[in-house]
Amino acid sequence: MASLTNLIDAIVDGKKGIGLFLGGVLMGTAGLRILTSEDAKKVYAQGTAAALRGKEEVMTTATNLRENCEDIYAEAVEINEKRAEEKAAAEEIIEDMAQAEA
Repeated sequence: MASLTNLIDAIVDGKKGIGLFLGGVLMGTAGLRILTSEDAKKVYAQGTAAALRGKEEVMTTATNLRENCEDIYAEAVEINEKRAEEKAAAEEIIEDMAQAEA
């Protein structure tokens, strides 16, 4: 509290620059102690753990999506191959019929 009293006295005496500097040092020191406290570290650890869980969930979803897309692509390729075979067979039948008529 003595530091706070000195700060107030410095501001009252018109020494704003010194008072503001001392106030900044005081707040910086208090802030640093708060940020490096055990409670703060627990909060950081909990936040990091939540982020890691979220990352794992996103990676699982991305993997499932990729696998589904690969399955869809493979099925689409099979469908197109089957259609091409059916079209070739139909064209062959038409050619055979045209030759038989001639």
